[in-house]
Formats: sequence, structure tokens, C-alpha cells
Amino acid sequence: MNFTESILVALRGLSANKMRAALTMLGMIIGVSAVITLMSVGKGAQATITSSIQSMGTNLLFVRPGASQEGGVQAAAGTRPTLTYEDSVALAQDCSACALVAPELQSMGQVTAGPLNVNTRILGTTPEYTDVRNYQMADGDFFSQQQVDANSLVAILGSNVANKLFPEQSAVGQSIRINRVNFRAIGVLQSKGSQGFGNQDDMILVPVTTLQQRISGQRTVQGGRSVSTINIQLIDGTDATKNLAVQQIGDLLRERHKVFQDDFTIGSQGDLLATANQITAIMTLLLGSVAGISLVVGGIGIMNIMLVSVTERTREIGIRKAIGARRRDILSQFLIESAVVSIVGGLAGILLGMGFSQILSRVSLGGQSLNSIVSPDAVALAFGVSAAIGLFFGIYPATRAARLHPIDALRYE
Repeated sequence: MNFTESILVALRGLSANKMRAALTMLGMIIGVSAVITLMSVGKGAQATITSSIQSMGTNLLFVRPGASQEGGVQAAAGTRPTLTYEDSVALAQDCSACALVAPELQSMGQVTAGPLNVNTRILGTTPEYTDVRNYQMADGDFFSQQQVDANSLVAILGSNVANKLFPEQSAVGQSIRINRVNFRAIGVLQSKGSQGFGNQDDMILVPVTTLQQRISGQRTVQGGRSVSTINIQLIDGTDATKNLAVQQIGDLLRERHKVFQDDFTIGSQGDLLATANQITAIMTLLLGSVAGISLVVGGIGIMNIMLVSVTERTREIGIRKAIGARRRDILSQFLIESAVVSIVGGLAGILLGMGFSQILSRVSLGGQSLNSIVSPDAVALAFGVSAAIGLFFGIYPATRAARLHPIDALRYE
């Protein structure tokens, strides 16, 4: 019996018990759809995080303060106020591998505008921040270097803050109070949306010198005006430029701080992206593995039904052997039957999984869309595993059927 005849015989055998075949396929359908859905969610999360990191800007280095130490106990990185606004100015002047330098100082503040108020993040920086961190203006203008030098009381509002404080009018030109200090709003940023590193629209930008003088006046041990981060955009994205910049930044800061051991840390956007991708890849693999358990359960269901089928068709097997069917014919018949169950179930599961993924893409949790991406490798993996499981769990029932002795099979009642 050739391969085509074996498939037709297998289909006839399945059609004789349609409900049982459908219920057997259901296990594979659920397993394949679960694998595709969960892996698509993992891929979507990976793409979202990657986009979030890339939206921060390009070719970036982040210089942060070192860790404070008290009583022999070392705290987390960034707790020691060692970086200053003056450090950023020096880096902008003397680092040849650095294209743009933007210091950053963060604080929290209660912001009021008439009867409305909001508690939000206050970020002090310089005009280079928009280019370094890839921000665009939706209305008004960003503050200038002259306003930074003059400690001007001007503010740039994130789109969320502008909508909350001025829901029915333009925020540009309006007066606001930050921690009881009067500021004038001169611009509104374009929306970037909620990201894995916080909502980029829920903040207010002011000149870093103004924040240091009027709101958060922390200074270093040497008396410099402290900043929390120095954002640096490199002249290009090559490894040679990155290595040169790290060396130049390290040498300059060690000389300025008069230390032999670094009291700062240098991180890169590429390192952050690689770490995030590694974490999300592990989570995607974990989700796929958990869903894969249901495929194994579906395979056990196929074995169970095929054993029942062998028992029910014992006389049929005996008759076929008596008229000349070979052992391999019986073996291939039942193997093809189990493979058909798993393959048809796998195809239905692919369609169902893609449908679930599309539905999840429209779901919003806490204002954040649950993005999902159905990748060809996830579909191929799920379908391949389902077909392999069907064959694997069909081997024992098929072998048992092929080993039946014709006389014993014909006597079976």
C-alpha cells in the first residue's frame, strides 16, 4: 500500500469516530495555540522594550555617580553625589568622541496651575537634552543656554502634565508653581507614551541650574552642583568610538575628582539593550516552555486514543494481515493516522493562536497596550513540535498493532 492509500485509510479510520477524533485534536489545538499566543506576547514585549530603549536616542553613554559607603556597608550605585554640572561642561569641551553632552538632575515636585495640581517628576537639564534623548516640541520652544546660565524660571511640560493642568487651553505662556516657586511654561513636548522606563510624558523640564538653586540644591563634597546623570551622545556608533569615549571620560573625571578609583560608572545604550533582550528572550522561552506542556498532554491523548483504536480494530488488522498486508503497512497506517491527528490539530491551533494574538494586541492594561507579534519561527516551532509529538506518541500503538499475530487477531472478539 502506497503513501496516498495509507493517508486515505487513516482518514477513513478517523471519520468513523468523528467526535473522538475531534476531542483528540483538541489537545493539540490548545497546545499549539497556547505556544503561539504566549510566544507572540513575549516577542511583542521584547519589541516594545527595544523600541523604548531606542527611543531614548542613539549612540548614548550614561555617566552616573558611584556608590556611597557608610560603616563598611556599600549602598547602590548612584547614591554618592560625585557628578557635577561642571563635569558635564568639561566633558562637552574636552571629549573629542562626544558629540553632545546633557546633564540631568531629577526631583519630585507638586505642581499647581490655578485650582488644578499634579505631583510629577521634575527634571533639570540643558538645551542639548532634546537632541540627545530624542525629544520634539509639540508647542512653544525649549529653553536656551542663556536661560540656563541665568537660572531662569521657565519650564517645559510633558504632554500628560500639560493636559492635566491646562485641559482646555494651551499651556504655553501660562504660569505654574513648582513646590511654591513660580515658573512660566514656555513649551510642551510631543508625546512619547508610557514606556518600560516610566511615562516619558509625565514630567516637567527646567534649566538644571534653576533646579539646583531653587528646588534641589544638593552639592558634592567639593562644593560642586550635583547632577544625577550625564547623558552623552557619541559622534558615531562604532566600538572604537565608544572605547575612546569611555577612556576619555574616565581620564577626565578621575583628574577632575582627584581620585584613583572611579567614583562614577559608565553605561551604554547598547549594554542596556543587550541586557533587556536577554531577559525578554528568557521570558519568551519560559512562556513557550510552559505552554509546551499542553502539547505533551495532547500527545498523551493521541497515544491513548490510538491504543483504543488498535484494540477496536484488532480483527481488521488480522484480516489485512491474512490477505497479505505486511508489518510495515500496518505500522505506517497507524503512524499516519496519529500524524494526521496532530498535523490537523496543529494547523487549527496555528489559526487559533494567531487569532488570540490579534485579540491580545487590542487589549489595554493600565493604559499600556499588550503588544503581540506572531513570528514565523514561533509558528514553525509549534507546528513542528506538534507533528513530532504526534509521531512519537503514535509509535507505541502502531508498533503494537504491527506485532499482532494474524490468527490471534482473527480470534479476537
